Amino acid sequence: MEKKKTAPTVGILALQGSVIEHESMLRKIGVNTLRVLKPEHLEQIDGIILPGGESTTLGKLLKLFSIAEPLKAKIENGLPVFGTCAGLILLAKEIEGEEPHLGVMDIRVRRNAYGRQIDSFIAHEVIEEFSPLPLELVFVRAPAIEKTFGKAKVLKELNGRIIAARQENMLVTSFHPELTDDETVHRYFLNMFE
Repeated sequence: MEKKKTAPTVGILALQGSVIEHESMLRKIGVNTLRVLKPEHLEQIDGIILPGGESTTLGKLLKLFSIAEPLKAKIENGLPVFGTCAGLILLAKEIEGEEPHLGVMDIRVRRNAYGRQIDSFIAHEVIEEFSPLPLELVFVRAPAIEKTFGKAKVLKELNGRIIAARQENMLVTSFHPELTDDETVHRYFLNMFE
């Protein structure tokens, strides 16, 4: 008799940022979620989302709650991770004007590349890696990837700026798929677990 495959448990770094929105999206597609607030939570998950928020604050809280080092080790050992907006910044090896936080992904990032809150916008673009259909891309004080190097590959550019990239078990977007009704990007992330 074939053993039934259990749904993965996706952790969401819940120190600050768009936690509820990612939770809602994952629950909609039948995935177990766990709010990651302590290092021991990392032992209970199959992958993790680093949500949008304020990257400098998130970086400080990662250290304060002693999550930074064990999380970095888990990612380096293959834990699937999806960073949106501030989460993208947390993963970058290079950040213009500041020290890296987790420093695990071969990308150089510029914070607030798209300006202030008032400059937020929505675009509709095809990202072939995710879907042949246009996706709604929500940008809120978004960072941009200035360059990829090493093993990171560009998934999408918009107006000359890299807005999505992947490196093995790491996925990042400048935009917020959790602020739409479209499950495409989250489903793509879940496929990285296999």
